[in-house]
Amino acid sequence: MRSSREMIRVSSYNMHKGIGADRRCNPERILHVLNEIGADVVALQEADKRFGTREAVIAPHLLEDHGGWRAAPLARRAHSIGWHGNTLIVRGNTRIVSAAAIHLPALEPRGAVIADLLIDNQPLRVVGMHLDLSGLWRRRQARAILHHLGGLPPRPTVMMGDLNEWSRGGCLRDFGAAFALADTGPSFHARAPIGRLDRIMTSPDLRVMRAGVHTSATARIASDHLPIWAEIEPA
Repeated sequence: MRSSREMIRVSSYNMHKGIGADRRCNPERILHVLNEIGADVVALQEADKRFGTREAVIAPHLLEDHGGWRAAPLARRAHSIGWHGNTLIVRGNTRIVSAAAIHLPALEPRGAVIADLLIDNQPLRVVGMHLDLSGLWRRRQARAILHHLGGLPPRPTVMMGDLNEWSRGGCLRDFGAAFALADTGPSFHARAPIGRLDRIMTSPDLRVMRAGVHTSATARIASDHLPIWAEIEPA
């Protein structure tokens, strides 16, 4: 969706609060993986620490210094960069027009975030999410996100995140009524991925050209999830 090339790359990554397979918290390692992927916009899950001040795992100055990343203005706490651990980061010639949290029905803290972007003056709406472990609550959350989108002016939309959906039904059936699921592949557990818990979904006015799971050596130890990605262009 650029003046020189229409295709852009999006990615979703549950970064597990920066804690890798070696049980070390290493924000620089997460940044290394993000730069390997080379996406224009990334939906991060578990980007903030869970307790206390809920401070960001990756400080904003590190985002800027290691790849020129900028976080959408979504934080509700002074030292956070997200909403219930969800955030959206962008870089390059991308302007964040608006950003907001989507409140979800939940028994445990869960949320979704949304931003309207201009990438080389091409509009793109991005939703990031981390859904519940309970199938019943996941479906309620999916319907809440779709209801929220239904109240907004239409625009090309990508939804992505950790859906925690092991089956081919459940919340995937709800999202699939209006969005196409990219065939990224299994991303959990990072050491031996078998579960397609992380998903990228696109509105009908977008087309997925390529999609996959990022499987570098660093990605396999940086988090318990592997990042997923997709290259999209207007349909």
